[in-house]
Amino acid sequence: LNEALDPLFAAIPDNMEMFDRGVARGEPPRLWIDVVAHVDMGRDKRTYRFMQDSRYGRTILAESADVGEITGAVTKYVACRIIERERALAADDRPLLLGPARDARSRWRTIRAFVFGLLLGVVAAIAIVTLFVMLLG
Repeated sequence: LNEALDPLFAAIPDNMEMFDRGVARGEPPRLWIDVVAHVDMGRDKRTYRFMQDSRYGRTILAESADVGEITGAVTKYVACRIIERERALAADDRPLLLGPARDARSRWRTIRAFVFGLLLGVVAAIAIVTLFVMLLG
């Protein structure tokens, strides 16, 4: 299975460091695809189980004795992860504001919010006093 995935990992660009394939020896041996996904061997040593860890537990993405099916599932997983990454990078097109420029901007936002709240409070107090004068007068 590891050798069957060589063409897939050869096609991934070098600047994309989200996949770290490696075989972990042990019982059962595991082929790690990235930090959260791996292929496990079943107890019969013929079945492969492609799994993903999440905060809700482990999910079985594919299970088969056929190397081709597991290779296809891993290929689909890798493609989905690459697309997720590209979408996340494309959605965040704002420039990073670091240092003094960011501090000045957030300071002015805070001052504007305070002044707006102060004015709104004064207007509300005047309206309430006027309403009481009209009702009692």
